[in-house]
Amino acid sequence: MIDFLAKMPKAELHLHIEGSLEPELMFELAQRNNIPLPYASLDEVRLAYQFESLQDFLDIYYASAAVLITEQDFYDLTWAYLKKCAEQNVVHSEIFFDPQTHTQRGISFKTVIHGISRALADGKSQLGISSLLIMCFLRHLSAEEAMQTLVEAAPYKGQLAGVGLDSSELGHPPEKFTEVFAMAAEMDLPAVAHAGEEGPAEYIWNALKLLKVKRIDHGVRCVEDPELVAILRDKQIPLTVCPLSNTKLKVFEQMSQHNILGLLEQGLNVTVNSDDPAYFGGYINENFIALYRALAMSQPQAVKLAQNSFNASFLTDKEKQVLLARLDDFINRWQLEG
Repeated sequence: MIDFLAKMPKAELHLHIEGSLEPELMFELAQRNNIPLPYASLDEVRLAYQFESLQDFLDIYYASAAVLITEQDFYDLTWAYLKKCAEQNVVHSEIFFDPQTHTQRGISFKTVIHGISRALADGKSQLGISSLLIMCFLRHLSAEEAMQTLVEAAPYKGQLAGVGLDSSELGHPPEKFTEVFAMAAEMDLPAVAHAGEEGPAEYIWNALKLLKVKRIDHGVRCVEDPELVAILRDKQIPLTVCPLSNTKLKVFEQMSQHNILGLLEQGLNVTVNSDDPAYFGGYINENFIALYRALAMSQPQAVKLAQNSFNASFLTDKEKQVLLARLDDFINRWQLEG
């Protein structure tokens, strides 16, 4: 089963590129850019990753991003993630990036997006991995700053597949960004948003009603509201769930308590993703394997989760069908060889 999960074609729809910054690359970039780090060794970095709250994680996350300075840095960061995708049979990825994390440090928007986009283009040509880029707003900052970022992004609209909302959820409800997302909609940028991880089910409702999002990132607290669960099921609104992240941040005390397979069995369009894999203990295959080990996930459930990942993507219907056929071919070959 573990071999099956590792080789199965899949898509990833909830991945923060800054959250894929592994300690080794962090040290390399710090040395390249002459950036002092508060860690003397890789072991000290890994020790610092023993956090138990979203805010503790975010504090380390933003501090680590300080090593990203040049276009080549952003290229190297993204290329390292894409190589991991190739290893784990992620054939399509929809990548989040946080421009405000960098522009607040004096790094230009152009530097960030050009480095990431150049790597994505090479990922397509050299690794055969398709990708889309989603620009996220930091919800702990003001709506005015988010609007400024959207305006700054306008010249690069052709490189964006949508907009999102991330960072500290509690105290920063979706309605804070209603005008920003309305402007994004006028720019034909579809929306996603983090909701129902730290925040209550109400945040999911408001992300749907006020921000008009196409997907909910996390969304596991939807179970607090049966009416919401029914809406998510009936409208097949995707939830991009991140199991290892949820357990690391104590949304669930342990993986055996996670509700993703229960939601799947209720007919919800749930998907498996890695969120910030350098910090949460694994990439997408490690998340699938954790579900198998803790929840006895079956092969049909794993296949359904992979199918959902393609269907929930922002790819065209034709592109989705190509990837779904690739998954079917894999399953047929596996059964013949099995």
